[in-house]
Amino acid sequence: MAFERVVFVHGGGSFGAAAWPRQHGLSLDYDCLYVRRHGFSATEEPLPTDHGRDQTIIAEALGAGGHLVAHSQGAVPAMMLAVERPDLVRTLTLVEPACLSLTADLPATAAHIARMAPLFADRAAMSDDDFLRAFVRRVSDADARPPATPDARRDAARLRLQSPPWEAPLSIVPGVPTLVLTGGWEPLYEEVAEYLAGTGAVHRITPGGHRPHDTAEGAALIRAFLGAARLDAAA
Repeated sequence: MAFERVVFVHGGGSFGAAAWPRQHGLSLDYDCLYVRRHGFSATEEPLPTDHGRDQTIIAEALGAGGHLVAHSQGAVPAMMLAVERPDLVRTLTLVEPACLSLTADLPATAAHIARMAPLFADRAAMSDDDFLRAFVRRVSDADARPPATPDARRDAARLRLQSPPWEAPLSIVPGVPTLVLTGGWEPLYEEVAEYLAGTGAVHRITPGGHRPHDTAEGAALIRAFLGAARLDAAA
């Protein structure tokens, strides 16, 4: 019997299989593909966000259909595709989803946008290093180290080119079983998760900061959700 396809969509940091270390074991039971979003490469220059191209990448990976698991900014094109092609998406798992356009009028998201929007408005006139320092200062009150390696320099350049997530044209996904996994550390992501729970998604919280899927409990929740969907399909 052929394994069900599971496609993993990374966020804004590591990409491909490196972004999902705790999920590699799922390959024993599923046909797992770890995609690389548009503009993410270990050797090529970064490119601006292209949600349309990301959706094409995800759709091609899904093939005839499968499960979709996405983290942070990767949740944006994943949701967009699930709305456009629900026939391809059997289940949708969103980990700390940066789907901020859904909650732009809610308190935590509105405060985040007010803090970050001026930075994105000025980014064309800023160097990658200056943008990185200002971005980190706004999200964590910490100081960013200047990029010292080619990979770090590409990461800084890519960060400046990313589209503000609150500008994405998102809507809820009708009829697709959805799990939202958050780390319980940041009101911004909890606000998004609670909004999605209000539309029918299952929301689970497990410690792990912005990467709860890297924990044993988070990985188990994802596996259990996929397994439940498999049992439902077989019933």
